[in-house]
Amino acid sequence: MSNLASRATSSAVASGSTSKLAHIPGWTVISRYSRSHRKSTFLIGVFTGLVLGLGSITSVFFFAERRERRRRRRKLRSYGLDDEDEEERRRRELRGRDPIQIRSGQVVHGVEGLIGNTPLMRINSLSDATGCEILGKAEFLNPAGSPKDRVALQILKDAEEEGLLYPHTGSCIFEGTVGSTGISLATLARAKGYRCSIVIPDDVAREKVELLEKLGAEIQSVRPRGIVDPRHFVNEARARAEAFGDVELVGPHPTGFGTSGYAGSEAGQGEEYVHRDDLVVSTKRSASNQGVDGELINESQARGFFADQFENPSNFWAHYNGTGPEIWRQTGGLIDAFVAGAGTGGTLSGCAAYLKRVSCDPDESNRGGGFIRRAGSAQEVKVILADPQGSGLYNKVKYGVMYSPTEAEGKRRRHQVDSVVEGIGINRITRNLQMGLQCIDDAERVSDDEAARMGRYLILK
Repeated sequence: MSNLASRATSSAVASGSTSKLAHIPGWTVISRYSRSHRKSTFLIGVFTGLVLGLGSITSVFFFAERRERRRRRRKLRSYGLDDEDEEERRRRELRGRDPIQIRSGQVVHGVEGLIGNTPLMRINSLSDATGCEILGKAEFLNPAGSPKDRVALQILKDAEEEGLLYPHTGSCIFEGTVGSTGISLATLARAKGYRCSIVIPDDVAREKVELLEKLGAEIQSVRPRGIVDPRHFVNEARARAEAFGDVELVGPHPTGFGTSGYAGSEAGQGEEYVHRDDLVVSTKRSASNQGVDGELINESQARGFFADQFENPSNFWAHYNGTGPEIWRQTGGLIDAFVAGAGTGGTLSGCAAYLKRVSCDPDESNRGGGFIRRAGSAQEVKVILADPQGSGLYNKVKYGVMYSPTEAEGKRRRHQVDSVVEGIGINRITRNLQMGLQCIDDAERVSDDEAARMGRYLILK
């Protein structure tokens, strides 16, 4: 009995102890544990706090970057630059980011190697007078003396890569120009083994005509006329390219030309049929086959090729892949505004599209310039058109209407663009200008008097 009583008593005591422990708060147990492991608990707490803090900061930056990317993408979409179109991707795959040779003291190959990579110089007089860093791209250092060297090289390269032209075959390049593009084409045509035929207005500077003659170009001078006139110098050059051969490979009414090497119905099937907008490529029938269908078109046959600088997209891409990236690299991405005139529109729109893309998109900036845009630089490059008197582009950019005061009733004159600045200003939207028109932010009207005075100022100062 005594044993049973003692067991019952001990059991009751144990039971009571357990019930008492059940009512002890949990934090006292943790507190006792933490006192015995104070150092390790402190370190674990600090580490956990750091991890949570860094994770929170990372999350903040991650979502902030996503919002910024979306904002930049919306900005790019407003310029029509969100996604590269199929033609741009094809060209990048075909020839890489930059078709211009990078020169660092090595020997270049022929006159082509001298084109591009022109210096960007500080114009001291204007920079000191305005307090802004004003830079000029020394495009006059190209072998033929103008940025049109880039365009001519790109046009010929693209035509050769697409099988439209083959050198040393007696092929002839036709172009309508006020001088600069013709000089560039004549220079490269002579170097590559082509003939060159230039149609030029008869009111251009005589020095341009004399230089073209020295370069061996065939020259035809015509009276200045509107673009709708078949006798306009551009239309005349196209007509001469069509008349070069009786088989039209590419043009308004192409016979057909494909990878099979045949013209006519045999080539005009499926994807082999060549379409190149308003370009013209013609050739002669072979003596052995007077028919067109099934006629073998080989590489040795001479061709007439209309370069079409106003509408040929090679003009745009020459500056998008060449001049624009050069400016971005040379300025280290520290560029606030780009100012240029427009004739064909290729220089302005090509550079504008590239500079807008890399300044709005950090990923493009890293790939295109090889560096991250530095702090303190402008968020977006502003593009300004400098338009001469008589041109309608100023009103197109400012107000969305292509209009020049010279076209007003009672003021219409024989010359649609009446300016001493040859080759700049136009009263129509070319394809090359249209490709980058949305990237132009503003326009400034420049009179002949202002242009002449500034030219003299730069020479004297």
